Amino acid sequence: MALLGLLDREPSHGYDLKRDYDTFFGRGRPLPYGQVYATLARLARDGKAITGETEPGAGPDRKRYSITESGKHEIEVWLSEPIPAEPHLQTDLFVKVVLSLMLDRPAEGYLDAQRAAHLRRMRELTELKQRGDLVDALLADHGLFHLEADLRWIDITAARLTALADEVRS
Repeated sequence: MALLGLLDREPSHGYDLKRDYDTFFGRGRPLPYGQVYATLARLARDGKAITGETEPGAGPDRKRYSITESGKHEIEVWLSEPIPAEPHLQTDLFVKVVLSLMLDRPAEGYLDAQRAAHLRRMRELTELKQRGDLVDALLADHGLFHLEADLRWIDITAARLTALADEVRS
């Protein structure tokens, strides 16, 4: 949807879409070129984008993609719908704790290691927030808030490990 939304701004080459995606959304996780072109092929196949004439470029010839009315409608609907407020109720954190207990392995050690990893990441995000621009700061805040929630869950779960172990082993 992000690539389709970027196309809604103006017709673009795949290279330009990747650059814009990485600039605004891919901080720390750049989009692979193969994924860009596979997505553009699907958008074209599904009638949400069309390819224009092939144009010469600095490297291989380039295709300029444009959004269709169907694509514009899909973006409009997607932007107007809220993301489900209900998070996944069974996260990897939860699965690892329960399996550790079921297998008589030290869940406390896993929780301590996860807490340390979260705290390291929070320090990285705090540094990014301090030295970055507004986009970096907002993305860092989003990550920090999620990590804070996980840390609260880790603390509550650590306090309840004995009761949880009794429940999952029975």
